[in-house]
Amino acid sequence: MPVVRSSQAVTHEIHGARFVSYATPLTGAVELCAWRSEIPAGTKAPVHTVTREEILHLLIGELRVTLDGRTERITAGDTVIVNPGTVLGLENPAEHTAISWVTAPVGLAAELADGTRLTPPWAN
Repeated sequence: MPVVRSSQAVTHEIHGARFVSYATPLTGAVELCAWRSEIPAGTKAPVHTVTREEILHLLIGELRVTLDGRTERITAGDTVIVNPGTVLGLENPAEHTAISWVTAPVGLAAELADGTRLTPPWAN
């Protein structure tokens, strides 16, 4: 039974946010990846299109989430389902870091507005 201790989590930083990776193929996951996302106050992530379904559950704080041009404010306890091909934007308008738990299938990738393709290590 693979157990990933908090001390074994791998932290990645990109676009002003932190992604703390727990479940990936490197830690024994076969189908799903899971990570903690930390988005500091005032951070606006680049708009991107996801290739696989992504589920974001907000643990702490609030976020403005834009899915295909429609913006919603979410708060702790809310869950966002991002379907494949959805254009996603995230912004933390609050004064504190927003923390979420995110899951996605192995192989998730994202395409930025400028055509850059990201294959995040926390989801592969």
